[in-house]
Amino acid sequence: MDEDIICGVDEAGRGPLAGPVFAAAVILDPQRPIDGLRDSKKLTEAKRDALAVDIKQYALSWSIAQCSEEEIDSLNILQATMLAMRRAIEGLHVVPTLALIDGNRCPVTNVRSEAIIKGDDKVAAISAASILAKTARDHALGILHIQYPHYAFDQHKGYPTALHLERLREHGVSPVHRKSYAPVRALLGDAAGKR
Repeated sequence: MDEDIICGVDEAGRGPLAGPVFAAAVILDPQRPIDGLRDSKKLTEAKRDALAVDIKQYALSWSIAQCSEEEIDSLNILQATMLAMRRAIEGLHVVPTLALIDGNRCPVTNVRSEAIIKGDDKVAAISAASILAKTARDHALGILHIQYPHYAFDQHKGYPTALHLERLREHGVSPVHRKSYAPVRALLGDAAGKR
């Protein structure tokens, strides 16, 4: 039997209150291993950025996809994450025979898939996907920071930090906030009550 063409899949940005959720799929080239791949959360930003360049250069195929705030609000974050993962897999120009997904569930896709808990630390292709998803999301939040500087997206990347919650209370809900998330929904409720 032929060896499987394995793609690793991971997401970034399920927890934040703002911005899209991102997913990436990567098929590594066994002939061109990349040193230093591990869970993106365990790497410095500079190291992630450098590895993202290597992954894009040396992988057999890679794809980054996202689901918007509107999709997250209408589907829920789990379904939006699964959809972003499916889009990432479908975006590969090499068709994988097996998708290894970080976490405990798999998106609905035509590719045979297997969920691996903590896969971003166990499987190089998933580590690579976690790095691409995270760097793409951080870049997107950098752009949102330019559009909405008073929320300090460049600092907290949309996560519900004290700074972010304070800015949300101060400036209200922006078009890129996820309106289905409790802290944002609560503010919208307060605003409606004050009318």
